[in-house]
Amino acid sequence: MTDLVPMDLVGVKIELPTNTPILLLKEASGTRYLPIWIGPGEATAIARAMDGVELPRPLTHDLLKLVTESLGAKIDRVVVTNLEEGTFFADLIMTRDGEEVTVSSRPSDAIALAARTEAPVFAAREVVDEAGLEIQFDGQEEEIERFREFLDEVVPEDFEGHIS
Repeated sequence: MTDLVPMDLVGVKIELPTNTPILLLKEASGTRYLPIWIGPGEATAIARAMDGVELPRPLTHDLLKLVTESLGAKIDRVVVTNLEEGTFFADLIMTRDGEEVTVSSRPSDAIALAARTEAPVFAAREVVDEAGLEIQFDGQEEEIERFREFLDEVVPEDFEGHIS
């Protein structure tokens, strides 16, 4: 089995001047960050879930959560599994009737569901080793400020095509 790294969902940031959304994951017990460029729809879906925004009618990821639950399945975890030619891949792992079901997914869609179900997020160690950015901070307040500065300055070219 692949060595998995627990990841925290930091959030979504809009990279300027291109207005490209970036999904940021952080190694739960480390200092590496995994940036994944995503579409605006998925960025909005993740941000809404993180902010606890509920709409009168379900949008796509809310609907998928409701369908999954209606079928008696539970979303157990999301795993960012691979990085090939700048594209990230993920698996959405669910259980139903005691059986594990794995569905291949874009990381953005799987994480949008994880944000709605509080399912944990993991990444294959190889992916974090290849695309993770090492950022070390001394204190919590300084960490937040330095991370904000990093977000303000990061550009897609910094990751040499690792866009999903």
